[in-house]
Amino acid sequence: MQYFTKVLSPLLLTFGSFSLAAQSTPIDRKALVERHKVVLTSTDTLSSLSVGNGAFAFTVDVTGLQTFPAYYEKGVPLGTESEWGWHSFPNTKGYKFDQSLREYTLNGRKVSYSVQVKTPGDQEAVEYFRANPHRLQLGNLGFVILKKNGQAAGIKDIRNIRQELNPWTGEIKSHFTVENVPVEVVTVGHQQQDAVAVRIESALLKTGRLKVALRFPFPTAAWADMGTNYAHSDQHKSAIAAQQKGTALVVHQLDTTKYYAALSWQQTATLAAGRAHEFVLTPGKTEQVLEVSCRFSPRPRPAAAPAFAATRQNSQQQWQAFWQSGGAVDFGGTTDPRATELERRIVLSQYLTKLQGAGSVPPQETGLVFNSWYGRPHMEMIWWHSAHFALWGRSALLEKTLTWYARPDVQAVARGIAQRQGYEGLRWQKMTDPWGQEGPSSVGAFLIWQEPHFIYMAEECYRAHPDAATLKLYQDRVSATADFMASFPFFEQDKDRYILGKGVIPAQERFKPEETFNPTFELVYWNWALNTAQQWRVRQGLARNAKWDAVLQKLAKLPQADGVYLAAESAPDSYTNPEFKTDHPSVLAALGMMPATGQQDAAIMRRTFDLIWKDWSWDKTWGWDFPMTAMTATRLGLPDKAVDALLMKVRTNTYLPSGHNYQEGRLPIYLPGNGGLLTAVALMCAGYDGCKEANPGIPKSWKVKWEGLSKMP
Repeated sequence: MQYFTKVLSPLLLTFGSFSLAAQSTPIDRKALVERHKVVLTSTDTLSSLSVGNGAFAFTVDVTGLQTFPAYYEKGVPLGTESEWGWHSFPNTKGYKFDQSLREYTLNGRKVSYSVQVKTPGDQEAVEYFRANPHRLQLGNLGFVILKKNGQAAGIKDIRNIRQELNPWTGEIKSHFTVENVPVEVVTVGHQQQDAVAVRIESALLKTGRLKVALRFPFPTAAWADMGTNYAHSDQHKSAIAAQQKGTALVVHQLDTTKYYAALSWQQTATLAAGRAHEFVLTPGKTEQVLEVSCRFSPRPRPAAAPAFAATRQNSQQQWQAFWQSGGAVDFGGTTDPRATELERRIVLSQYLTKLQGAGSVPPQETGLVFNSWYGRPHMEMIWWHSAHFALWGRSALLEKTLTWYARPDVQAVARGIAQRQGYEGLRWQKMTDPWGQEGPSSVGAFLIWQEPHFIYMAEECYRAHPDAATLKLYQDRVSATADFMASFPFFEQDKDRYILGKGVIPAQERFKPEETFNPTFELVYWNWALNTAQQWRVRQGLARNAKWDAVLQKLAKLPQADGVYLAAESAPDSYTNPEFKTDHPSVLAALGMMPATGQQDAAIMRRTFDLIWKDWSWDKTWGWDFPMTAMTATRLGLPDKAVDALLMKVRTNTYLPSGHNYQEGRLPIYLPGNGGLLTAVALMCAGYDGCKEANPGIPKSWKVKWEGLSKMP
C-alpha cells in the first residue's frame, strides 16, 4: 500500500506543544531514520534481519540470505512466512473438536469451554486441534558456498563481516569474505508481492564456488517451527514444474496443501535438483554478478517473479513513503544518554511492526519469523500489535487487519462460542487462525479482555475518519461485540450488581477461572467499551441500548483494599501472595491503557502504582508490561517514571540490535513489546483526551520534537 503525506496547514501539524509555525524546520525524517541503521560485524544469532511487506517476511543471516538456518535456530531463526501459508495434517483418527469441551458450573449454571485435557484419547484430540492448522515455514533461500578444497564452507569461514539494514529503504547490504574473496549482497523485499530479491557480486560465482539454493523444510506441528526440520523427506513432494531461460517454477506439496516458488534471474544460470527438496541455481562461468528473485504464492502466477531492480525500486519507494507519512519523534539534542536508545527503539519498532504485522490477518506474537504457539494469532494481543498504527497516523494499516473480524467464517465461530456458552452476540476468539477457528487452551478459553479490543480499535478508526462511512463499516461488529459484553456479566441479586466472572482469567494469567471474578482492569475496559458502543448508536441517531445501560448502571465497583486496587475482587491477597506479583501487573492498565472513566480514583491508582513499582517481580514479566506501566505513569503525571519504565533494565525489556524485543530462549522476539512501545510513546508525546500538558510523559529536561501523532482516548 502506498502512503502519501497530505499537505496540511502549518497550524495543523504540531511539534510537541508548539505549532509548526513556531518551529524553524520540520523533522528531517530521513536523517532520523538513517541514524538508526542496524550495523552488524559478527555472526550473532540474535541479530538476524528481515525484509518484508506486512503479510510476508524473509529473515536472513550475515550472508544476506538464509545460508545457515541450523546455526541460527537457537537465536532468531531464518524464517520465510506469509499470512496465507498454513497447513493441517490429515485428521486420520477422526478427532472431534467437542472432545476439547469441558463443562464448568459457574454462577449456578453449566458452561462449556475448549480446554486442554488429560483424558487419553481426548488429550490427543486437543493436541491435534492445537497444532492444526499451523503456519508454514515456506522455504530456505540461501547460499551454497564451497571452499577451495571443495568442502562446504561453515559459519566460521564467513569473515570480515559488515551487514547494514537501512530502514529508510528496507534493504540489507551484506559484505563478507570466504578465504579472502569478497562477497557483496543486497537483499530487498517487494511491498506488494510475497517476493524477495538479491543482487550478488563475487568472483566466487564464476568459479562455481557460490550458488543459490532453495530448500523446503517439513513442518514440525510443534509449539515452535524454526524452519529447520529436514526429516520426513518421503512425506512431502517438491519438483521443478516449469523452467525456461531466466525463470523456473517450483512446486511444493504437503498433503492437500500446495504452494509455489517462482524463481527468476537476470544472468546466465541453470536450476537443478540437489538434495531432497533442494533446488540449486548455478551461475554461468563468466558471471561475477547474479541477481535472483523468489516469489512464494498459493497458486501459480502467469507473470515472472519481479526482477531485482524492480523489487529494489519498489522497496525504496514504498518504505520512503511509509516514513514520510504518519508520525515521527525526534529526541535529538537531549543530554540524557537514554534518549538515543529510546529513539532507536521507536524507529526500529515502526519498521518491524509494519514489516511483521500489517497484513489482513492478525499477527502472531513472533510475527512472520518463526512459529510460537503453532503460528497462531492471539487476539488479546492485537491491541498491543496494532493499536499504535492509528495513533501514529497510519490507521489504514489497522483497518486492513480489522477486515479479519468481518469474515463470515470468523464471525460464525465467534457467534457459535457465545451461543454454546449461553451468551448473545460475538465472543471473539483468543487463540485462533485465519479462519477464526478456536484453539483449545486452558488459559485462553477464559480470557475476556480480547473482547473489547474490537470496539477500541473501531473507535480509533472513527477518530481518524469521523464520518458516516466509518460508522456504517464497523457498526454491526461494534454492536454484536457489545451484545456479548452485556450478556456476559452475572447479576448478583443480593448485592444488586453485575459482576465479571466467575469463569474468568484476567490479563494477569495467575488466577483460577472457577474462583475469579471482578478483575480491576477488565471492569474498567467493560465500562469504557459499553459506553463507547452507546456513543456509536447516538452518533447514528439511534436510541441507547437499554440492556447495555442496565449493565453499565450496576456494574461492580473496582475492588480495593488497604488503599490500593486489587488485581481482582476474588484475590484479596493480590500483593501478599508472591505468585500474584508475577506476570502482567495489569491492574495498571485500568488507568494507562484505559482513560479515566469515572470509576478510577487517581489517588488510589497512584498508591497502587507505587506499590507495584516497588514490590513487583519485574524479572517475571513480559515485554508489553513496560509500555503499560509507562502509560499509567503518564496519566498519573509521572514523566520520569514513564521513561524509567520504558528503559527498565530487565531481560524481557531487552531490545536486540535489530530492534526486536527479546523475552527468553524460546521467545527471542516478541512484537507486542514493539507495538506497546509505540503506543506508549504516542501517549507520552501527544497526550490523551482532556490532557492540557505538552508531552505529558516526557521529562522536562528532554528535548522532544514530534509530528503526526494523535491523542489516545
